[in-house]
Amino acid sequence: MRRVVCNGERLGLREVTEADVAALHAIYGDRAATQHMPFAPRSLHEVAELVDQAVEAASREPRLLYVLAVVDAQRRHVIGVARLRIETDHPHSAEIGFGLHPDQWGRGIGTDLVRLLLSFGFKQLGLHRVWGARSPANLPAQLAMLTAGMVEEGRIRHHVHTPGGWRDSIVHSAIEGEWTER
Repeated sequence: MRRVVCNGERLGLREVTEADVAALHAIYGDRAATQHMPFAPRSLHEVAELVDQAVEAASREPRLLYVLAVVDAQRRHVIGVARLRIETDHPHSAEIGFGLHPDQWGRGIGTDLVRLLLSFGFKQLGLHRVWGARSPANLPAQLAMLTAGMVEEGRIRHHVHTPGGWRDSIVHSAIEGEWTER
């Protein structure tokens, strides 16, 4: 099993561990942080189960799911979570998702995080295409993905069922040959 460590100027990505449950619950359990996610805030127990699943997925071969703690580079505190899921039928392509603690919003951290995920996907995993889907109302995610070099591809109607009903998604992608590290 290959351990993930990916460092940027302000952020780092590393494997999630059981010790991260409380920090991840501060994100997954927060109503503001999950407002654009397709689920209601999670309980501490549900977050612990997600971490257990992530640890188990990290040992699979081939590895298709990476659930990573987003760590502040200076203080080494967990400030977010990132996912990269390689598509089984299209192993050259992966979907990304991310969430940050609300106290990190408005500082360009989301853009840095998307850049790290793209770098990880293209440079370390050798992917050809990385994509992500966001809520149409999630303008900070739109800005983060566009600024990081992703292209808006279009809208998938009624793509995700949320606690509030069906929601469209806006898809963004980056292609390895077009993406340049910024």
